[in-house]
Amino acid sequence: MRFFFTLNSMRKTLVILALACIYLPAAAQQRLLGGDISLLPSYEEQGTVYRDMDGQPVKLLHFLRQQGWNAIRIRLFVDPEHSPQKHKEEGVCQDFDYVLKLSRRIQRAGFQLLLDFHYSDYWADPGKQTMPQRWQNTGREALPDSVYQYTRNTLMALKQRGVVPELIQVGNETTNGMLWPLGKIAWAGSKDNPTGEEALAREQASWDYLCRLYQAGSRACREACPQSKIIIHTEKAGSWDITRKYYQQMRRHQVDYDIIGLSYYPMWHGTISNLGQNLDRMAWLFPEKEVMIVETAAYYSHENDLWATPDKYSEFYPITVDGQLTFTRELVEELRRHWNVKGLFWWFPEENASSSEVTKGWLNRGLFDNYTGRALPAFKAFSQFIDK
Repeated sequence: MRFFFTLNSMRKTLVILALACIYLPAAAQQRLLGGDISLLPSYEEQGTVYRDMDGQPVKLLHFLRQQGWNAIRIRLFVDPEHSPQKHKEEGVCQDFDYVLKLSRRIQRAGFQLLLDFHYSDYWADPGKQTMPQRWQNTGREALPDSVYQYTRNTLMALKQRGVVPELIQVGNETTNGMLWPLGKIAWAGSKDNPTGEEALAREQASWDYLCRLYQAGSRACREACPQSKIIIHTEKAGSWDITRKYYQQMRRHQVDYDIIGLSYYPMWHGTISNLGQNLDRMAWLFPEKEVMIVETAAYYSHENDLWATPDKYSEFYPITVDGQLTFTRELVEELRRHWNVKGLFWWFPEENASSSEVTKGWLNRGLFDNYTGRALPAFKAFSQFIDK
């Protein structure tokens, strides 16, 4: 058998191997496995019973430790009492006191804590990054300081009460910026910013300002929790052009952070093989940064789903328990091939409507059956991400 290599491919392979050796100490670090269980206290208040694969009742945090989980992610809103009612019905309730109590439990149970700052009173995601009510009248020049003061004061208040997050997310799914309209990215070629030299100038100005907001948040994290790692979180894991440009802007503006955080959902971000290619490119272009999938999930049903029809999102995996299992196996197999990927978090694994409903309608992307409360088969496949 003969093997043929182009000179460029050989050079690229050698450089990647060299970078892997340079960053071998980081690559050898323990992987983090966990999930965002921000609604757990709300389920517990309703008397929800979680069950293992055999149907036996379990305490969720203890069960997660048994499955090898070692990290938990919790979201924090600025003033969730100002959230619209429809978002409260979706689970928006995580204010400081709520997060403090849950964070204490998480760390006492032996998990690392990932604190996720949503700089909003409710969901911050690609389609909305709504300015919190308390900053509605804050001017453009004063807003970075407001971000700095809020972030630092929050972290210091947690620290004074015995909670120091091991990881801190400065913003949530911020590909389009945060704290709109001031911190919104004016992507050239978008509906609001057509192509041309002026559009490119407007886009660059928006990057300059967004990075000021990041720098303010990061500085607060370094001052309050100098040992914590900082995550910048985007959700276009399937688009290399957008992801590359985003983190190149972070580098250009010398934003201080440690980890590239990505959301990856198959129904929105393409195939796992495409994700794998992008992770290889990140290792090539950003070898100094760890990468974590800080959000992932896949549907196992659309039962009682207010947002999707039975066949919606089924182009890659069937909307079944087996489809969710297949997705999880394939994702874990792919991620384990990448030395730069150091963490994997499932979003909303604690959904469990078997006892009573906490949210209006079901999302059906968790790791427990909404009818029985039993752990789904994907649980064991998910746990294979970490070394045992």
